[in-house]
Amino acid sequence: MPRVLIVEDNRNLALGLRSNLEYEGYEAEVADDGPAALGRARTRSHDLIVLDVMLPGLDGFGLLRTIRDEGVTTPVLMLTARGDEADKVHGLRSGADDYVTKPFALRELLARIAALLRRSGAPNNAQTAAFGAVKIEPATRQVTRNEQAVALRPKEYDLLCALLRRQGRLATRAELLREVWGYHESVFSRTLDTHIGELRRKLEDDPSQPRYILTVRKAGYRISVENR
Repeated sequence: MPRVLIVEDNRNLALGLRSNLEYEGYEAEVADDGPAALGRARTRSHDLIVLDVMLPGLDGFGLLRTIRDEGVTTPVLMLTARGDEADKVHGLRSGADDYVTKPFALRELLARIAALLRRSGAPNNAQTAAFGAVKIEPATRQVTRNEQAVALRPKEYDLLCALLRRQGRLATRAELLREVWGYHESVFSRTLDTHIGELRRKLEDDPSQPRYILTVRKAGYRISVENR
């Protein structure tokens, strides 16, 4: 599932957006001020950020400039009550990818989110992912290998999707433990290695010499997109 960070200090609006995004098949989390959002943008992987302009601690423009200066390329949809054209231009020049003015129609907002995710290449609940002889259908959570169904346990499937979201980039152990199991970064667990072993057993031709689900020594794991 694509991960969306909602940065909005109006709690009712933020929780409403989160509920609707989750209903549409996204994974969503909320930050209610600028500093909290900056911390999450720096330490967690997201496919999209929905960013309000008027925030306590650090406004949306300042937050956007900071993460862009630090190399965060996650698509950003600005969300604000301001309707002035100059503010829209300011947001886009600061690095925003789209801009929606409150009050907005929910269906329009969801359509713009889906469009940004399509343009960025992030998987959504209607797209098929694949590597080697393996295909994943997010809409049905069905996985096949050589056109034969593969029975994955729920956490195995979630782990596979967490790796696929990064499109070949490294997923650290801490990120995977947090995203898939909700563990705090300080928790040490071998459950990740066990699940990686099961994914290799079920999806690799030779689990002892994996071609796709790769270990990055002392760092984490990644899926090789070059071998698709």
